[in-house]
Amino acid sequence: MADLNINLNGLELKNPVLTASGTFGYGLEFQDFIQLDKLGGFIVKGTTLKHREGNSYPRMAETPSGMLNAVGLQNKGVDYFIERIYPEIKDIETNILVNVSGSTITDYAETAEKINALDHIPAIELNISCPNVKEGGMAFGTSCASAAEVVKAVRRVYKKHLMVKLSPNVTNIQEIALAVESEGADSVSLINTLLGMAIDAKKRKPVLSTITGGLSGACVKPIALRMVWQVAKAVKIPVVGLGGIMCATDAIEFLLAGASAVQIGTANFIDPAITVKIIEGINDYLDENGCKSVKEIIGLI
Repeated sequence: MADLNINLNGLELKNPVLTASGTFGYGLEFQDFIQLDKLGGFIVKGTTLKHREGNSYPRMAETPSGMLNAVGLQNKGVDYFIERIYPEIKDIETNILVNVSGSTITDYAETAEKINALDHIPAIELNISCPNVKEGGMAFGTSCASAAEVVKAVRRVYKKHLMVKLSPNVTNIQEIALAVESEGADSVSLINTLLGMAIDAKKRKPVLSTITGGLSGACVKPIALRMVWQVAKAVKIPVVGLGGIMCATDAIEFLLAGASAVQIGTANFIDPAITVKIIEGINDYLDENGCKSVKEIIGLI
């Protein structure tokens, strides 16, 4: 058995496999399929300051080798998470991260501050792909200035590991990564979904109620892999790779490209036990190649 332990800038993972926010619920939904404590960690669904209903249906669509979603961060708010969900998951022996989303910088900061008080949540993942309602709806993560501003505000009130999830819908993702690193991000995760669209030719109308949505699945992997490789070369903080990881080989490619850990997203909908299979597959690869530690293959490309 190879050593799969990873130190993600102070966040100790028993292996480099996490789950992607929005694809794993609160973790409890998957405990009939896997032992949650076998994971390096899991990231709960996007959590906002207040209750959000999300977008109107239809808000999911299957595409060739992927899927579109426009769920709209449906959740019952951070206070509901603290009162109802946290007591049920806090004693699971793995890292539990909360994906924090918001419409304003104040929303982000207040949500992060509330989660900072939870002893068994060692990290948050800041979703900066959300629209900035005070700046005309442009996502926080699409400009260096706004990305840096929201990270700076959260860093003031959040004292644990701060992972920032980067949007791929930008011209230069390295610049955004450097901007959030400069304001105190402990790690970055990428990529979030790509902006896509589906049309029903028979009905002559968009499939999604919101017209556009986030594209994920196997089809985005080459783009995600390229962006992870670019960012890993640019920043000094750890990179967590995600986007189209469907099997252990995919995960290994992200590690070779410079990711210190990976997140599994859309694949959870196809096979709810895929995360554990990927952990086992990484170990098998290391054994077959005479590697004593997963660290030996990180960033070889």
